[in-house]
Amino acid sequence: MRYGFAIDQRTCIGCHACTVACKTEHEVPLGQFRTWVKYIDKGEWPDTSRAFGVMRCNHCTDAPCVAICPTKALFKRDDGIVDFDSERCIGCKSCMQACPYDAIYIDEDTHTAAKCNFCAHRVDDGLQPACVVVCPTRSIWAGDLDDPSSGIAQLVATNPTAVRSPEQDTGPNVFYLGADRAVLDPLLAPVSDSYLWARPDAQRRAVAQDLAPDPTTGARTTLNTAHPRPWGWRVTTYLWTKGVGAGVLMVTAGALLAGRPPEGVLRFAAPAIGVAATAATGGLLVWDLKRPERFWYIFAKANPRSWLFLGSVCLAGYSAVAGTWLAAAVAESAGLLSPAAFGTAVSMLRWLALPTAAGAAGYTAFLFGQAEGRDLWQSKLLLPHLLVQAVQGGSGILLALSAARGGEERTTRMLARAFVASSAANLATIAVEHGGGHHTEQGSAAARMIVKGRYRKLFWAGAVGLGAVAAALATPAAKGRGLRRAALGGLLGQAALLAYESAYVRAGQDVPLS
Repeated sequence: MRYGFAIDQRTCIGCHACTVACKTEHEVPLGQFRTWVKYIDKGEWPDTSRAFGVMRCNHCTDAPCVAICPTKALFKRDDGIVDFDSERCIGCKSCMQACPYDAIYIDEDTHTAAKCNFCAHRVDDGLQPACVVVCPTRSIWAGDLDDPSSGIAQLVATNPTAVRSPEQDTGPNVFYLGADRAVLDPLLAPVSDSYLWARPDAQRRAVAQDLAPDPTTGARTTLNTAHPRPWGWRVTTYLWTKGVGAGVLMVTAGALLAGRPPEGVLRFAAPAIGVAATAATGGLLVWDLKRPERFWYIFAKANPRSWLFLGSVCLAGYSAVAGTWLAAAVAESAGLLSPAAFGTAVSMLRWLALPTAAGAAGYTAFLFGQAEGRDLWQSKLLLPHLLVQAVQGGSGILLALSAARGGEERTTRMLARAFVASSAANLATIAVEHGGGHHTEQGSAAARMIVKGRYRKLFWAGAVGLGAVAAALATPAAKGRGLRRAALGGLLGQAALLAYESAYVRAGQDVPLS
């Protein structure tokens, strides 16, 4: 059994009866939609045409929102309907990133995720979804696509159909008959300055400046829903704090394994920063939830497939190692632990620090990989890039501290070499990641926003320019010179990382999906 919809745009008149019926049936808040009608206009007056498209959840066969949800609040029923349980939702918004169809929103009343659920309560009572019942032209069909005798199966089998974003391979179960391609592909019809009866939201208007309309048809969207970014500055900052928190012990453990003693900033400051930065990471993640009081559901109602859950495990594991390291350093400083015992503890912890730090720094690559609605984030270079950024952030912070306090020269030189090398590797990775091609037009559009569009100043002056200056300032410290400049370079490196994360996180979410 596989329930789905067929939308016959050949007969749709754009009356919004489906939208009103859906909002009434589910008490959807004002300004939010589970089903809505999109308008596309082509040509110039008087030679113009208009096309409609009914937008909604596609009840995917391979639903990415179900895989990424950390608490199983989104789930797939045996009949193929993708439903949700608001009582389990923590409001992490990861499902919004996973959905390639812009179909999920955070309900303003419940602060939990919501979307079209096929009117599952009506289906269970043997009734059709509200939108199907109210449509005056019978343009919306619903039923079992696997039942060859059903009306929808026969309609789909005997007519050419199209689906939205087929390149995502989610197996969408909403089929369109006679839909204009510009209706289904949002990149082909950017918004203009005005909708028919209102102005587009600020986010869509700003993004439209970086999207070129079809030069032949001049297609433009003249009615649609708002397109807010689910993740903002907290997630941008979390990427930096997480990288720094993991990077300090990656660098320290690597140095100890290379034979250096745990002296200077490597002795106490490194685990202290690791604990503090990782705690800040957890605080930012909880703060960003729409239902922060439910944060513990991540572990109590865990979805083992979700990298939001698995990432939380990675952070917890690394926090345990960093916390133990810090406790040993404090105990040794207070005379509760002998230097020999501290050395033995650190010699064991360094082996645990490397894999747990790498897990804490790199798990976001797999989380972003599950965010299938954001093609920019699907890069195979993301994992090594995150690890390189962690080393850059961690070594930069430690370098700034060591150089500013006049710490052990050999430690400062080692940190300077690690910072310069990781900064160069970061810039090289950025060049490859944004200088090459992308597999989809959505990914290419997001990359253009970073390199040539609305984020170009932040990218070139912040991420690239500051990063290069920071590495140049730190280079003399590799030979024990220019310690004040090296301290400044280590701090500027943090600003460069934040600039890049800001452009990367925002651009990935800016490309319209509906």
